Amino acid sequence: MKAPSVVVFCMPERGHVQRTLAVIESIARRGRRVYVLTDAEFAGMITGAGGTFVDLFEEGPLDDVDAESVPVPSRYVTFAARRAHAVTRRISGLSPGIIVYDTFAVIAHVVARLLGVPAVNVCACHALVPSRAIATVSGDPRVRTSAACHDAVTALREDFGIPDASPFSYLSGISPLLNLYGEPRQFLPESDRVAFEPVAFFGSLSPNLHAAVSTASPFRDGDAFRIYVSFGTVVWRYFASTAGALLESLSIATADTQADVVVSTAGQQLPADTLARIRRVGFRVERSVDQWSVLRHADLFVTHQGLNSTHEAIWHGVPMLSCPFFADQPALAERCRELGLAVPLWTAPERSVDAESLRVKLAALQADTGQFRGRLVEARQWESETIAGRDAVIDRLLALA
Repeated sequence: MKAPSVVVFCMPERGHVQRTLAVIESIARRGRRVYVLTDAEFAGMITGAGGTFVDLFEEGPLDDVDAESVPVPSRYVTFAARRAHAVTRRISGLSPGIIVYDTFAVIAHVVARLLGVPAVNVCACHALVPSRAIATVSGDPRVRTSAACHDAVTALREDFGIPDASPFSYLSGISPLLNLYGEPRQFLPESDRVAFEPVAFFGSLSPNLHAAVSTASPFRDGDAFRIYVSFGTVVWRYFASTAGALLESLSIATADTQADVVVSTAGQQLPADTLARIRRVGFRVERSVDQWSVLRHADLFVTHQGLNSTHEAIWHGVPMLSCPFFADQPALAERCRELGLAVPLWTAPERSVDAESLRVKLAALQADTGQFRGRLVEARQWESETIAGRDAVIDRLLALA
């Protein structure tokens, strides 16, 4: 008899998909069939990791069920209630023995209940303790919950047996069976660990999937101080003006210096007037780069401190200048400061950053990057040890099936 398959759910956020790739790859290497339900945009990433792509949105796009709720992940709650039966019918024929899900994939809980199969959570962010995260988000004045989402919450409670359902259920998807944490254990404060039990530390990196990336330097001047800048994808959704202003300050701060700067906007097209203000020799803006390739050659990473970006920088031994914007980013920036891996530019996003102050900070970092090297070497060893322990975690996961 064939072993039951593993079905993975991941909502359409690039960083969340990236965090599941290591899990998909590890299971596929065991010869198990791994079906991954996500957006078609990520089909290539899924097949590259050894999974079989299944279109989560075959019945129609997310906006068909909710195009109004803010933050956008609240729409995943609406999606869960509206599409659960249709998706369950589609995957029931895949012989699922276990469901693995990105925390934000509320629909995975419902499908697992309908099919009567166990479900394992892949933690979406750094130290995202549900009670704390929900309290923070629910108090944000920018929150707007659509009528469709309110209706979905009622359905999840009354029809699908999820009594604590809310518009923020995408933050509360802890599994009572097993939670795979996307960082080495040293990054999760002991005081927060209880919120994720039972927990296994799995990390987020997939070095094997990046073995073929170019080794050529994307920087033009090999003798310059090489700065890579990226704020990820979601920052541009909510903080575009602040991120654009920071790029302008960086452009001014690095003018007439020996810095060679590569900026990735993670697919975001900047306004023409912003590009005109920041464009200069030695300050290059790209809509997309291979981040692993750039980090191989960078001397400093100016980062929003997203989980994937943080651990990719550690893997490549690159010190970080932290510019956290929201969600788990400030907490991860603070943890990296405590561990000697990063220096904060701010603790919360500012409307503007004085270019002269930024120039002084960059000059100090350039002079003192050596102080970070020992800590980065130690932190990379934590990453390697976490990766080395994955087989035991996969044994634990598959045993649940």
